[in-house]
Amino acid sequence: MPDLFDRLSVAADVIRSATGRETHDTLVVLGSGLGPYPATLEGAVPVPYADIPGFPVPQVAGHAGVAYSARMGERSVLLLSGRAHTYEGHDMGTVVFAVRTGIMAGCRTLLVTNAAGGAGDGLEPGDLVLISDHLNLSGRNPLVGPNDDRLGPRFPDMTAAYDPDLRATARRVGTEVGIELKDGVYAWFLGPTFETPAEVRMAKTLGADLVGMSTVPETIAARHMGARVMGISLVTNLAAGISSTPLSHEEVNETAARAGDRFTRLLDALLPVV
Repeated sequence: MPDLFDRLSVAADVIRSATGRETHDTLVVLGSGLGPYPATLEGAVPVPYADIPGFPVPQVAGHAGVAYSARMGERSVLLLSGRAHTYEGHDMGTVVFAVRTGIMAGCRTLLVTNAAGGAGDGLEPGDLVLISDHLNLSGRNPLVGPNDDRLGPRFPDMTAAYDPDLRATARRVGTEVGIELKDGVYAWFLGPTFETPAEVRMAKTLGADLVGMSTVPETIAARHMGARVMGISLVTNLAAGISSTPLSHEEVNETAARAGDRFTRLLDALLPVV
C-alpha cells in the first residue's frame, strides 16, 4: 500500500486536475450550517469527496462531502463542505486526510470553522468566536505513530496553534463589516454524546469557553505540515448545565442557519485577504 505522503500526493493531483488550478492558497473547513456557502461563489468548481482518493465521505446531516475551488480576490480558495468526525468511527489519519490533502495542494493557510457549545461567561447562541487556543480532552492525536519527515517534524510546536496575525486580520475585517468577534478557548471532546454538565464544568475550570467534537485534530495536522491556522466557532447552543433545555443536533443546525448570513458575510470579506 502506498505510504501517506504518496496517497496525499495522488489526492492533491486529483484536485488540481478536477479544478484546473495548479495550486491553492487558502483551505477552509466549513462546519455545520456553512455547507451551502461555496455554491454561492461565482465560478466555484465542485469536486465530490467520493471522486478524491482517500477522502472520507461525511455521514452527519449538514456535512455535504463536496470540495469547491473558487477565486476570491487574489486568492485561490479550496473549501471543504463537510468534515469527517472521529466519532463516526474513522481512524485519526482518515479524519485529517482532507486537510492534509489541501495543504499538499498548496494551501499555506487553514481556516477551520465549527458549531460549538458556549461554556464561557458572556457567550450566547449566535456569537462568532475566534479560537485563541484549544484543549485536547479526547485522548486522541493524529500524529501518533511513525512520523514522515516529508510532512513535518516529529514534535511540532503548538505554542501559537491559532496564528495571532490571522486573528488580528479577522478582527479588523469583522470591524469593517460590522460583525463582532469574541475570543475563546475550544475544548475537544470525542462525542457523539453532548457533554455532561460535570464535563462542561471541568472544561470551564480548565479554561475552556467552547466545547465541541471537531477542529483540534485538523489544527494539529495542519500545524504539523507548517500551515498557519485560524479557527472560528459559531456558538449554536449553551453547553449542558448552562442551557435550561435539552441539547439536540436540530438546535445546532437551526441556530447555525439563523446565523448563516452573518457568518457568510464575514467569510466574503475575510477569505480574499488571508
